[in-house]
Amino acid sequence: MPDLLAHVFIAYSLCRVLSWRWEWLTTPYVTAGMVGTFIPDLVKVKLVVPSETVAQTLGLPFDWGSLATGGGTLVSVCVGLILLASSERRRGGLMLGLGAGSHLLADSLLITPTGRSVQLLWPLAQYRVPTPGLYLSTQPEPMVLAGGVAALVWGLNKYWIGDRKVEC
Repeated sequence: MPDLLAHVFIAYSLCRVLSWRWEWLTTPYVTAGMVGTFIPDLVKVKLVVPSETVAQTLGLPFDWGSLATGGGTLVSVCVGLILLASSERRRGGLMLGLGAGSHLLADSLLITPTGRSVQLLWPLAQYRVPTPGLYLSTQPEPMVLAGGVAALVWGLNKYWIGDRKVEC
């Protein structure tokens, strides 16, 4: 994706549509899902604090890149759970995980030089799933599309769905 905003648009749309079905999924939980999209990009901390600096400080091997994997994202979501009140951990953690998962899924659709995506199963396996290569991370079109969908979902939620919930 061209930037993190596209991931936030995707998570907003997904969480808001799910909120039409589940009454407990209120705006704060939708926001938690949107915050979850930031988790895989915590790897960008390496621009400020290089992995080598952390490794020297800790005296252990360290690489920020592991945060952008499935296992690193799961650990980060678990850290986020600790920060939530115990009564909010199940739902808040679900939404953080949903947001982070939507980010990993969107990134797994990128065009990559190797034709392989992120390591979704790390540290259990080093396998990188094949990517369909739908778009480049520098293309603005995915962000524009995600923003349009998010605007449509917002409008439907505000003016059509409102307080009504979808019955299944």
